[in-house]
Amino acid sequence: MTALRIGNRPVGRDAPPFVIAEMSGNHNQSLDRALALVDAAADAGAHALKLQTYTPDTMTLDLDEGEFHIGDPASLWAGTSLYRLYGEAHTPWEWHEPIFRRARERGLEVFSTPFDASSVDFLESLGVPAYKIASFENVDLPLIRRVAATGKPLIISTGMASLAELQECVEAARSAGCRDLILLKCTSTYPASPANTHLRTIPHMRELFGCEIGLSDHTPGVGAAVAAVALGASVVEKHFTLSRAEGGVDASFSLEPDELKALVAETERAWQALGQVHYGPTPDERKSLVFRRSLYVVRDMAAGESFSEANVRAIRPGLGLAPRHLERVLNSVARGPLKRGQALDWHHLQERDQ
Repeated sequence: MTALRIGNRPVGRDAPPFVIAEMSGNHNQSLDRALALVDAAADAGAHALKLQTYTPDTMTLDLDEGEFHIGDPASLWAGTSLYRLYGEAHTPWEWHEPIFRRARERGLEVFSTPFDASSVDFLESLGVPAYKIASFENVDLPLIRRVAATGKPLIISTGMASLAELQECVEAARSAGCRDLILLKCTSTYPASPANTHLRTIPHMRELFGCEIGLSDHTPGVGAAVAAVALGASVVEKHFTLSRAEGGVDASFSLEPDELKALVAETERAWQALGQVHYGPTPDERKSLVFRRSLYVVRDMAAGESFSEANVRAIRPGLGLAPRHLERVLNSVARGPLKRGQALDWHHLQERDQ
């Protein structure tokens, strides 16, 4: 049975995929919108809501020059500074408690991504059931150790990390007390392309690190998430918004409510479809065996008459001898008279006199 739990939810390959709706900055600096996102995530059937806990000052310096300015024209956030971006995207700390309260009232597990020790302390005061480390922080070993020391389940996105960096990250978490570890395959581009997602890494990562593996997905739609579940992912995290058309720092690569609902449904269907190694009819298929072909008399026959391709055929339904016995039947004669439409059985056959 699944031993790992986040709050009241089991997480593992013998449980439905654990779907995390990532609010991030899609509240657009409105608490009312943040609470509406909580309700929409619950209505869509998500299992957890995740925030990010930081301030601009815990993330960077208030500079708009050099490396502190986002100058890449391909970036969603080109033309602003890191400080302004984090100011626009952050969730005010005084909002956490009402957001957490609403999420719990709606049956969602709720937790966050801390970015420094002060945010860990703050989240501990709110009684979070788990923590998430962002891809950009998976090389921040002191932060990982600080979070792992809480003893709570730890989810780490692996975006950009080399195998050596992942090994360091996992060792840091486990050595600091993390017992329940989940690694998320992640591509840290926004949005990410399916071609750069490399989902075949999921079973390899599970084998290497011996822990639960999931997907933090920035691709459009739900296809990558469904495929990840087929490859063994037990957790799926997706950014979530009320409406992409209304904008926001993460809106362009976020799911809308109907899409989140589809994600929950389709990933659970994929998980259900995995089943186990199985051959032969399932219990539900047994009633369909009648629709196989079998050997029937297709013309009235007299006793002693030889069977031939003119009076025996393989047709539906499947109540007669299997078609593989046709050669033996053709080397036999009828033991007694047979009517057209008679399903052949062994007692109808008599060896031909030599």
